[in-house]
Amino acid sequence: MAGFADAGAPWCTISTMNRGILIAAVIAVLAFGVVFMLREKAPDPETESSAAPAEPRIVPRKNEPVPTPAKPVAEAPRKAPKNAPAEPAPAPAPAALKLASLRLDTDVPGASVFIDRQFVGNTPLSLDKLEPGSKRVQITATGFDSVQKTINLDPGPNSITIRVKEVSLNARTNVVHKHGMGSCEGQLTATLDGLRYDTANKGDAFALPYAQVETFVIDYLEKNLRVKQKGGKTWNFTDKNDNADTLFVFHRDVEAARKKLADGYARAQ
Repeated sequence: MAGFADAGAPWCTISTMNRGILIAAVIAVLAFGVVFMLREKAPDPETESSAAPAEPRIVPRKNEPVPTPAKPVAEAPRKAPKNAPAEPAPAPAPAALKLASLRLDTDVPGASVFIDRQFVGNTPLSLDKLEPGSKRVQITATGFDSVQKTINLDPGPNSITIRVKEVSLNARTNVVHKHGMGSCEGQLTATLDGLRYDTANKGDAFALPYAQVETFVIDYLEKNLRVKQKGGKTWNFTDKNDNADTLFVFHRDVEAARKKLADGYARAQ
């Protein structure tokens, strides 16, 4: 027995060592597995912090109606202040320009009519589609002096009669009255009513109707205009110009007006 016991002692020692190694290996494997499992289940800190928290789910109780989301309330329209100024009304569109028409006649039928230097026809004459406003009218007829007038056309119809057989006179010139000794200066005026001489020398001044004028003649070469009152005084007029042109024109205009009056021309209004 003693020999058997001695022979088995080394085996028991080896068996005990193998058992310890095996147990250590098992413990190591188990520890590694536990660490691996814990690492797989651990959440990523960044993912967990960035994920939004899930909304809590509302679980209705039995026989309780499911709540519906509330509808947005529309904002009530704001009322304008009571004392707010009213908006200005839009400006009305400008009215279209109303044109004018013209009925023009003369006391001499067939007279030529020019408006603003444009020939428009012979009298009696009717024109339309004319612009309102001031117009310069010229009337010409054979054997008569040209007549020029400024007329004003109003929007709508206009009717005008222009007299060709009409006379007017308002002539004046500065003169020197020659006395037997010396002279005096003044102004000689002629109208349809007669002649008038105005001067500072009251003894030489006069106003004569044509019926009282016996002589009214011009001597161009002598540069002298003579006026003689019937049964009365004589006046000889000259001027300070180098020629008698001014005296000649004055005499011509007076004689032309007197002739028209004798031929029945009407006085200009």
